[in-house]
Amino acid sequence: MVIVTHNGKFHADDAWAVAVLHILFPEAEIVRTREPSIIEAADFVVDVGGIWDPASGRFDHHQKGFEGARASGVPYASAGLVWREYGARCVAALAAEHTGHGLDDDTAQQMAYAIDADIVQYLDLSDVGAAKNAPGGYGMSAVVSGFNPNWLDEQRLGYGAEAEAYRLAQFRKAMDFLTEVIINSVKYRVGAILALAQVRQSGTLENGRLLFLKNAALPWSSVVRKEMPKVLFVISHSLSEDRHMLHTVPATTDTFDARADLPESWAGLRDDDLARVTGVADAKFCHNGRFIAAAKSFDGAYAMALQALQAVDAGLTPLYSPREPVGAMS
Repeated sequence: MVIVTHNGKFHADDAWAVAVLHILFPEAEIVRTREPSIIEAADFVVDVGGIWDPASGRFDHHQKGFEGARASGVPYASAGLVWREYGARCVAALAAEHTGHGLDDDTAQQMAYAIDADIVQYLDLSDVGAAKNAPGGYGMSAVVSGFNPNWLDEQRLGYGAEAEAYRLAQFRKAMDFLTEVIINSVKYRVGAILALAQVRQSGTLENGRLLFLKNAALPWSSVVRKEMPKVLFVISHSLSEDRHMLHTVPATTDTFDARADLPESWAGLRDDDLARVTGVADAKFCHNGRFIAAAKSFDGAYAMALQALQAVDAGLTPLYSPREPVGAMS
């Protein structure tokens, strides 16, 4: 099997598209060329060739009259064209390989849609000139472009087989980077699904205002925010650090506000200083932003949580309330 894309400078959209195909067809040969006869004979052709026809493995968007776009209106480049056709299949394969968890077709497709919304559409927008890079010039498209040979490389290599071999090696490095991005995106989403049941089944304390999680790595904030309105603080066991964390609960998805902050007197303190203020001998730290603290033991974290709840009850730590827009009428 042969996957063909164009030679010369590469972009994030063609590197992503070839990476997706190579995940599914790891034995395929990757050829970078604009030679018509090689393109014609290839099993897959990405970002070159002037044809969009998934049935024949053709995924170009440069041809005159191309108007392929998502329902949202975001235009397709080669990353989106290949992801549209093979994204769900890629998600399912990576979930099985890297998490050992099989996904049904609908779940795999929904994850593929989510990854398109979070990542792929921005690669396409950058490629067609409809979006700027991230501040500082280091959005993902810019990072991938940085794998291209620069002018010093061009001057050193010149023209010929050595230069083409170097360019292909750099393209493969970009593919490897994007493959890791895809894998991590899938692992995160599968982990979030598997975590739901564990978070929902975890024990609550203090009349439901405190939640205990046995593994601090569980992604809990979304389900707690949506389904557990009484929970103000979360204790979790950090297995990697062998200590217990005390977290606030985010009030919304688009701010750093918490339902309730940790006590103001803890802010920025560590070790003995925090132990003196809290009376908890194994207290370790409290972030200056008052959204996370830690103690070595569960008992220590629990004692700190009780103090945080007492501060809320005493009115020393106000509960979150949405702010009125500037200029709102009273």
